[in-house]
Amino acid sequence: MTLIPVVSLTDCADPNALARQSTRIATLFGSTPTVLPLGGPDPEGAAALTLLDLLRSTDLIGGPSRPVVVLVNIAPRDGHWPNGVPFCYFRHGDHLVITTASRRVLAPLATYLGLTEVQVTDVREVLEAAADGWAELTAAEIEEMVRTQFRSLWYVPLLARWLADGRTVPAEPMAVHPSAEDEVRVAVVDNFGNCKLDRPATELPGYDVEKSLLVHNRLEGRDVRVRCYDRLPDVPLGEPGITVGSSGVGFAELVVRGGSAADTFGLSQGDRVFQLAG
Repeated sequence: MTLIPVVSLTDCADPNALARQSTRIATLFGSTPTVLPLGGPDPEGAAALTLLDLLRSTDLIGGPSRPVVVLVNIAPRDGHWPNGVPFCYFRHGDHLVITTASRRVLAPLATYLGLTEVQVTDVREVLEAAADGWAELTAAEIEEMVRTQFRSLWYVPLLARWLADGRTVPAEPMAVHPSAEDEVRVAVVDNFGNCKLDRPATELPGYDVEKSLLVHNRLEGRDVRVRCYDRLPDVPLGEPGITVGSSGVGFAELVVRGGSAADTFGLSQGDRVFQLAG
């Protein structure tokens, strides 16, 4: 069995869930995975930026690299699907990605990485095909995995292993489109309190180095002008700034050099910072 590194992004992130997922993935892939919790009030936004960043981190290698398997689980129960949103997969170069079929998570990949299509799977259909072909699964075991609420534990690692092994699993194509949202939001608040936004700095309305933009300070209940800078080191110590950050493809960050922009402006994950239109 080929050993392949696995990185898992999941909002099922309590210690019990993380322990079970890590053990099952390690059992299937032969190495301990990296399992990263997606906490906060807007896990879809955090997943979208983190997945984009993760795939971008496989670029600029300068030579041959090894394939990685990436798993993304966001577990909305919106009532539209009989047991949650289905899982889909696609490949980015040699890397395999299996993710909840969230259009919001996938949209940045369409915009900035050129992703046009994913393959959407049905749990029962895939498990029954595997049982008829290569997997030793009984009807009762299939039914247990079809009915479980913890599909990211029981189903997704199996799907990942089978696809990594080159198995052909049934799936339906789904087109992926760039986001049509006209709001710029905080996608991630990093450990320094920098607010990573979900758009490039150049897409912010009126962004230009040495100019300033209006940002709403939720703590003070008023809009304040924040100057734009090229990089974080250009922001004066103790001052706020809007810079080109380290995420995405030149994505913007709202920062306070030497302090916390999240605390200064009262912002958290998912909060709107700018309106692009209207």
